[in-house]
Amino acid sequence: MNSSLKLFLVIFLSLELTFITKLWVNLIVIIICLIILMHYRFHWRQFCWLVFVPLFPALAIFITIVLFSPSHSLFDGTVLFSRLYVYVCLGTVFTFTTNTLTLARSLEQNCHLPSKYAYGVLAALNLIPKMKQAVTTIYTAGHMRGVNLHWWSPTLYFKAILVAIQWSDQLAQAMESHGFVEGQARTVTVKIPITTRDWVCFASILILIQIIVIALP
Repeated sequence: MNSSLKLFLVIFLSLELTFITKLWVNLIVIIICLIILMHYRFHWRQFCWLVFVPLFPALAIFITIVLFSPSHSLFDGTVLFSRLYVYVCLGTVFTFTTNTLTLARSLEQNCHLPSKYAYGVLAALNLIPKMKQAVTTIYTAGHMRGVNLHWWSPTLYFKAILVAIQWSDQLAQAMESHGFVEGQARTVTVKIPITTRDWVCFASILILIQIIVIALP
């Protein structure tokens, strides 16, 4: 299914199940999500994280409803307990099953330039205006202190080199924070159309969930 439709389906089901107090519906959604994750070979350690990470907030909700609410309803506490796992399972299914391979292609198929060369040239070109501004700032600051820095002055270039070194460290941190890894192939995003099959899957799942919600107590 298309990722956009999948996201809309997850959001819609989450909102719908928020206003429905049916325990069996929550359990069926959780079981279906676990089956889907098993089909996509979800690792057993990831299953452990999926179970134990939401356990503490779910227990807090359950204890609050059962012990400290005016109704002391065990059913309401169980519904809210399972509802939290519904949210987590739906989000995990969406995240894990989204086909990132179709969103990213190796740029080696379209471009023969290595990634380090391409990004190095782009960084140098983008820094040219900032370097001109930095040189102008250094020249102005020196002139305000009574120091005339000419274009042949070594002091001017030394200070510009110090500024460039600082920028290089900031640029490296910015590239790493954006997911750049040295040596890996470059990627490009591609448009993924919504096909008739996507609409059929979306409508089928939506109708099936509505049938389950109406049929179960």
